[in-house]
Amino acid sequence: MTKADIISEITEQTGLQKKEVAVVIESFMETVKKNMLEKRENVYLRGFGSFIIKRRAEKTARDIGKNTTITIPAHDFPSFKPAKVFADKMKGE
Repeated sequence: MTKADIISEITEQTGLQKKEVAVVIESFMETVKKNMLEKRENVYLRGFGSFIIKRRAEKTARDIGKNTTITIPAHDFPSFKPAKVFADKMKGE
């Protein structure tokens, strides 16, 4: 499902205009990104899940082409963790 599909489905369910729904979806995504990137805060949506920041530790890896060892620095990355209720529904419980 794409963002356009989500907008179309919400438009059908609510009767709102596609432009209005698109603005809301874009605003939601920008708010999540802003909180995670600038404020370094996790975003919690009860009953749905959490957008969380995870930390990867520094590690060494091999560059097979050059036959050398490289160091990959520690870094943060975004992750999504579904709520227990949501995960249980996916399992069919």
